[in-house]
Amino acid sequence: MKIIFSFLLASLIVSHVKASEIKFDAYFLDETMRIDYHNMGDSEFEIISVDRIYRYGIWAGSVTNLIDNLNNGKYYLKVYDSASGKLIFSKGFDTYFGEYQTSAEALNGIKKTYHETALIPYPKNKIRFSIEKRDKKNNLEEIFSTEINPSDQYIVKEKIINSSIKIIKHENSGDPHTKIDIAVLGDGYTESETEKFQKDFNRLVKTLFEIEPYKSNHDKFSFYGILKPSEENGSDEPGANIFKNTALGTTFYSLGSERYLLTEDNKTIRDVAENVPYDALVIIVNHNRYGGGGIYNLFCTLTSDNQWFEYLFLHEFGHSFAGLADEYYTSDVAYTEFYKIDVEPVEPNLTALVDIKNFKWKEFVAEDIEIPTLWEKALFDSMDLKWQEERRALNEKIAESKRNKVASDEISKTQEEYNRKDKLHSEEVADFLRNSKYWSKIGAFEGAGYLSNGLYRPMIDCLMFSKGKKPYCKICENAVLRVINNYTK
Repeated sequence: MKIIFSFLLASLIVSHVKASEIKFDAYFLDETMRIDYHNMGDSEFEIISVDRIYRYGIWAGSVTNLIDNLNNGKYYLKVYDSASGKLIFSKGFDTYFGEYQTSAEALNGIKKTYHETALIPYPKNKIRFSIEKRDKKNNLEEIFSTEINPSDQYIVKEKIINSSIKIIKHENSGDPHTKIDIAVLGDGYTESETEKFQKDFNRLVKTLFEIEPYKSNHDKFSFYGILKPSEENGSDEPGANIFKNTALGTTFYSLGSERYLLTEDNKTIRDVAENVPYDALVIIVNHNRYGGGGIYNLFCTLTSDNQWFEYLFLHEFGHSFAGLADEYYTSDVAYTEFYKIDVEPVEPNLTALVDIKNFKWKEFVAEDIEIPTLWEKALFDSMDLKWQEERRALNEKIAESKRNKVASDEISKTQEEYNRKDKLHSEEVADFLRNSKYWSKIGAFEGAGYLSNGLYRPMIDCLMFSKGKKPYCKICENAVLRVINNYTK
């Protein structure tokens, strides 16, 4: 641990020196510019066009770390001062469209449009707003650029007022510029369920501080609960032919995956969240099914009443807040070739061992560990793949029962069977991994990033690998801490 955090400190010093070259007051006002744009295309084609630009509220982010040196995310937004050409702000991120590009529909040439948002501090003078994207070798290339005049008469300045929106301030640690402000939105809660949302919100806040590195950095976070009541409770379940009128339009079966819970209604999310300063967005969905999702520097979602609430939040927040990758590889996902085994992933907790002598966490590996680390993978695969097959069958049975409007007690019975077996399997997985000779050691364990072969994770188990009440692995914890410090130092 001492080695890890010494390395972390050195990295932060280098980043801070670069970021501190930009003086906030020389280029920005302490307000927010929201740039809404459309991203349209398929697996090979992509075009971006600006929708609307807004001016509002205090800038929630850091006023010292304006240049993002974390080198994470498929995309980077960059802001240049038009007069001098100097880079004055940048931030890495991922997008829903970026995930769609790896889906079967996109690979078949079906074009879709997604609404997206960039938040930047409000510039004093003209800027060049640029979006860069990683190519097949993960090098950044500019794919869009436009000049923005902050004095443009068409920039929207009126405050979005919605009297139905309820704001719950759980705790405010202080100045938004030196704290991490998290806006927690509720979806699928009706007016009469406002108290339930508040309880779910309080539970979520409590959950975050039960593990490191959040626990030791409690005073660096501020939370706001925001509820725009829905006409109906729950969420869409297209596979079960269930559709609900909810405020934020969340839906299961996103990109075809039954448990992937997202929303494409970016504009509504931003209009609701605009009522508070925020660095990160979380959406709690009022539902009892297992489901969630997390996209780096976009948002994370989770359902309120499933047995994996704590795990879901911490896992999905790891994606959206720190850009951590999924380390599992046996479950069905909506992606095709999300990673390539001959290109090093940018995410801090995956490696393709492209340069085996210098892979990203090499200096943290125990001296007695071989690379790659030959763990008990074949036995794990035989156990887990069997459950995945049974899991798919149970989920399809539940969806079919809902489609056919089977009696609710029969559906509940099948759901309870699923929940019981899912928990039992997770306990078996935990026991299996805990009994490995490599337990608690850092190595390079094959099986990660949805691929059984060719990608490696840092430790045999982690919140990003399997379900349960457990910590992040040390490499993931280190990555989360880097992001915390980037917002607050």
